[in-house]
Order: sequence, then C-alpha cells, then structure tokens
Amino acid sequence: MKPRSDYERSLWRRLVRFVDGETPEDAELYAELRKSGKGRQKNADSGAEQFPEQEDKREKHRRLERAHEREAASMLERYRNWPKEHGIRIFGRLYAVAAVMLCLIIIVTLLVTVSYLPEFGQPDNPNNNEVVERYNAHGLEETGATNAVAGMILDYRAFDTLGESHVLFIAACCVMILLRLDDTKDRKRAEEENDRLYEPKNDKILQLAAKILVPVIILFGIFVILNGHLSPGGGFSGGAIIGAGLILYVNAFGFEKAGRIMNRKNYAVISVAPLLFYAVAKSYSFYTGANHLESGIPKGIPGAILSGGLILPLNICVGIVVACTMYHFYTLFRKGGM
Repeated sequence: MKPRSDYERSLWRRLVRFVDGETPEDAELYAELRKSGKGRQKNADSGAEQFPEQEDKREKHRRLERAHEREAASMLERYRNWPKEHGIRIFGRLYAVAAVMLCLIIIVTLLVTVSYLPEFGQPDNPNNNEVVERYNAHGLEETGATNAVAGMILDYRAFDTLGESHVLFIAACCVMILLRLDDTKDRKRAEEENDRLYEPKNDKILQLAAKILVPVIILFGIFVILNGHLSPGGGFSGGAIIGAGLILYVNAFGFEKAGRIMNRKNYAVISVAPLLFYAVAKSYSFYTGANHLESGIPKGIPGAILSGGLILPLNICVGIVVACTMYHFYTLFRKGGM
C-alpha cells in the first residue's frame, strides 16, 4: 500500500519519530539515500544498454556504482540501528520517569484516603456495629443461605468475588503467555520422538490408587461446592479439591488420556462460560438491587439444597474456574501447555 503524500508530517509519524529518537533531517536523509541508491542502479542499467561496445567503461561504471551502493547501505544500516541504540534508550528513560511519577501519585492518593478512615477497633466504627448486626439479623432472610460466610461472599460482597474469579482467569492467561511453548512442527516432532518425557512410567500402584481416589476426590469436591450455602465449603474450596483430583489423574495416566476432556479448547469454554454467567447474573442483581426492584429470583427454603437464590449456581461457577485454573497451572509448569 502506497503511503500518503503527507505521511511524514502526520501525527502518528511524528510520534514514531519521537519514540525512535529521530529528527526530520534523519527522515529526509533516509529518503535521499534510498532515492540515490535506486537512481544509481537505474543509471547503471541504462548506461550498460546505451554503450554495449565499451566493456571497460561499463565495468568501471559498475565498480563505481557498487562502491556507492556499499556506502549507501552502510549509512542506511547505521540509520536503522540508531533507534535501537539511542531512541529506545531515551524513550525507556522517559517511560521510567513517568512510571515513578504515576506510582508516587497513586501512593499519595491512597495515603490521603487512608488518613480519613476511622481508627481500627473503635466501637462506633460501621464494621463493628452496623455491618455485623445486618449480617446476623437479616442475613438468612435476605440471602436464603444458612451459611453466613457464603451469603457474604456471594451475595453482599459478590462484586469482590467476581473480581477474584477474574483474577484467577487472568493469572492463568498470563502464565500461559509466559510458559506456553510454541506449536511448531519441531516441537511436535520432538514430543513424538520423546513421548515418555511428560507421561508416567506405568506405575501400577499409583494408577490403582488413582482409580480408587480420583472419583472419591471429585465427588467430595462436588459435594463441598453444592453444600457451600448450607455448610462450611463453597466454590473456592470445592474447586481446589477437584483440581487436586485432576492433577492426581494426570500424574497416574498421563496427558494423553486427560487431554481427551481437558484440552485447550475445552478449557477456554469451561473457564469463560462460568465467568460470563457470573457477570450477567450478578449484574442483574446489582441493577435490581440498586433500583429497589424485585429480582424475581426465589430464595428457596433455608436449609434445602435448592435455596440461597443465586448462591448455589455462583458457587458452581467459582468451583469450575478454580479447578480449571489449578489444572491449567500444573500443565503449564509441567510441559508448557495442555
């Protein structure tokens, strides 16, 4: 695509020159060098066509042109390397100064904000009277959960739990970017040649123990998740139990069998779908609650498995995200991918 005639004077081009440490004179010199190099080559070709009988002159002309081309190439190479040696270094210093200034502004803002908070432990603080009294007096009625902790983290403070779930997902994505190996042909060929590198050595004792323990561990994790609004437990603890069961299964039977279900595509769907459901469900609750509207979500009978409103499905979502994140972290640290 041919650049615009005013490209060198555009705002984007000026920003690029600033980052690279260029000056308009450098850009003009670069353009002249390119033009002169093409012109000399064109003149050399035309000269050779016009004077076919003068072999010695043509040879001398070619030698001169090659010398000019080497000189121009050397200047162009120095010009190209200048941003790497000087321009990026200047921009890096400016970036470091800007980062320090931003951190100082944030620190000062947080310190000023903290200075206005009430002193810790004062009896008239809201967290020592109003909040605790509200949870104890109206928690069961407003959330429908007999487990007060589940009512707090998935109803009163569900926005925080949503952020924590997204932190787990983002952490998994960052670890995948840093540790995942590229899916090149050489990597696949190396894995095929050394297939036993990431697989178990057919440990009969470990496989027999896994056959017995993995179903029990996963069932117990599901029990902890489904009863999180009725008894101690919930999505985080139950998801961690299920993740441990999946890791035990991989250690016993290898990634080939586990990859039939927990491959990268399924992991993306299984992880993103609960987060989307969580965000949509709680956004609806936030909207109705902020506008004093009836949500229409039944609380159920306290103590029954189908109670607590959205707490049960939200516990399931959190458990799925935690289990998948644990398993994904293990696969990344073990072999660089699923």
